[in-house]
Amino acid sequence: MHIQFCSKAARKWGSLLLHLSAAIVLVGSFVAVSGCNRPKASAEKAVKAENDPTEITVDKELAEQLKIGEPQVHDVANSLQVAARIETDASRIARVGSPVSGRIIKLLVLEGQYVHRGEALATLHSTDLSDTQFAFIKAYSQQDLAQQATNRAEQLVKADVIGSAELERRRAELLQASTEASAIRTQLRGLGMTDAAIHKLETTRQLNADYPIVSSISGTVLERKVTIGQIVQPAEVAFMVADLSNVWLVADVPEESAERLHKGMHVVVNIPALPDEKVEGKLSYVSPVVDPATRTIPVRMDLANPRGIFKPAMLASMTFIDHSERRTTIPSTAIVRESNNDYVFVELAPGKFKLREVTLGPEFNDDRVLESGINPGEKIVLDGAFHLNNQRKQNAIKGSE
Repeated sequence: MHIQFCSKAARKWGSLLLHLSAAIVLVGSFVAVSGCNRPKASAEKAVKAENDPTEITVDKELAEQLKIGEPQVHDVANSLQVAARIETDASRIARVGSPVSGRIIKLLVLEGQYVHRGEALATLHSTDLSDTQFAFIKAYSQQDLAQQATNRAEQLVKADVIGSAELERRRAELLQASTEASAIRTQLRGLGMTDAAIHKLETTRQLNADYPIVSSISGTVLERKVTIGQIVQPAEVAFMVADLSNVWLVADVPEESAERLHKGMHVVVNIPALPDEKVEGKLSYVSPVVDPATRTIPVRMDLANPRGIFKPAMLASMTFIDHSERRTTIPSTAIVRESNNDYVFVELAPGKFKLREVTLGPEFNDDRVLESGINPGEKIVLDGAFHLNNQRKQNAIKGSE
């Protein structure tokens, strides 16, 4: 009986010791695993720090291609840039037409030709002109007859052949004929005939229904609106002639910028079609009213065009320069554009750089105004940022593989 009890007790303690041993082994394994995970997590954190995608360390060869320096302080003028266009100077345009109705029988010039003032542009045949010339010849002949009758009456009065009443009657007829001839002469001038042509008509008494359409200014023919055989009326424009030795540079400025504009304001002009031409000037006109359709203010600048290189309808841009102030700037070659944000590379150590977002202001020549993002004394990559950013991207791709 005693032996059987001891055997059961021994088995019970053996089972207890077995469970205790298993528990000890499990705890030891957990401790061992935990001890291994801590160094591994630290290592991963260190690797992650070394693989920061915004940082890059370059070799000596690439470092030598980079220009390092600090942002500079310059006198930056406040400016406003708007789209513009070249237009013909409205004070140098002539709309040439015919003062009489008639049919075009000859064209003497075409678009693009340079013409002088008084030069004939076309010839038309006008019955209205011939009718007026006929009326003038008739009135001029009546004036001659009335003059001769008056002269004869004066002689007869001296000879006491006729009375003074007859002389006065003939003088009244002369005055009437002279007035009528003068009125028709004025009509001929209004129809475009010169005094020399009218004098020739007086002496030769020959009608000429062919009328020349002449240019009223010297300039370039911009438009020809008539063809041979076309009937034109006095109110119609036959040719557009413009003096292009001076043109206008015109822009429409948003009304919210109205307070910045004033006559005489300095303007810098850029014409894409003429990239080598440096054009500057001053505003010659600022509209006193706002265009209600576009909510803009028309402005213009006079532009001398002695060589004829500035052509109407050319596109351009106008930059209005206001007062200047001291601002920090960085070159455009230092700027990296990523996801619609601006960045620069800041030097952390020789050969080591970090991409940092910055806030930029308006353009100034080939630079940009730096609003924020760089602390005083920090150095950045001034030139070569594009190549450095490409290398950074390549490193990031390799690190993710």
